[in-house]
Amino acid sequence: MRMLVTGGTGFLGGAMARAAVAGGHEVAVLTRVAGAMLEPRVHRVVGGLASPPWAEIRAFGPEVVVHAAWITTPGAYLESAENDDWLRWSLGFAGGLAGAGVRRLVALGTCIEYAVTGAPAREDVTPLAPMSRYARAKVALHEGLRGCLGGMGVGLAWARIFYPYGPGEHPARLASSLIGRIRAGEPLRLRTPASTKDYIHRDDVGAALLRLACSGEEGAFNVGTGMGVTVEELARTLAGLAGRPELVVEEPGVVVDPLDHVVADAGRMKGLGWTPKVSLVDGLRGLLESRRE
Repeated sequence: MRMLVTGGTGFLGGAMARAAVAGGHEVAVLTRVAGAMLEPRVHRVVGGLASPPWAEIRAFGPEVVVHAAWITTPGAYLESAENDDWLRWSLGFAGGLAGAGVRRLVALGTCIEYAVTGAPAREDVTPLAPMSRYARAKVALHEGLRGCLGGMGVGLAWARIFYPYGPGEHPARLASSLIGRIRAGEPLRLRTPASTKDYIHRDDVGAALLRLACSGEEGAFNVGTGMGVTVEELARTLAGLAGRPELVVEEPGVVVDPLDHVVADAGRMKGLGWTPKVSLVDGLRGLLESRRE
């Protein structure tokens, strides 16, 4: 199958591209950087969503597009005005897919589209209550895509990604920032130790996106492990693997995280035959090793 990945040089798009190549698919990535480093056997289509290179896209002839490109810079992305740009660009791009012969789109959403209820989020049960500009833009994109693609004969799978981690992540993401402090010998004073999230390794995300790309299923799918891990458990696991368990210290005056319990009900995704393969301990050990390098 021929697949085009937007954001294919990024953290999650890259993981999906690697999984697709390993699965024997023909893969191209849409990138604005002509000299971007690509995985072996991956085609390069130079351009961006704001002005897609439709001639080159049609020449490649993708059957499926996986849309992973978006602003994701920690500390900036949640309330950045760029979210509105990505929403507009994404909807414009989607409008041209049928004309390029594309018959299926897998687009990345986010787990923080959901209301925080204290129970695992389920696609057909948990209400949406986006609290950030980023999450609101993702909800609007999903609604916009559903409104325009059906009449074009392009199927849509909406992948709500939970908390990905792994080699290649931004150094300011939680696990990597904790590793940096451990390596510096700094105490890990946790402001929200009980905050519980569903951490999923990037390779498991890539495999899930590939499964969605190859399936004929439509609708929303949670891409998470279904297991909640507290910030304290994450920090203690990393500190233990690094041989510095004493660095995790009790912090007085902890605060409540407004997103204090964000865990997936992953049953719908697992119903497609996908299951996460990388345990938290193995994944964090691999991240530690990659940060050492």
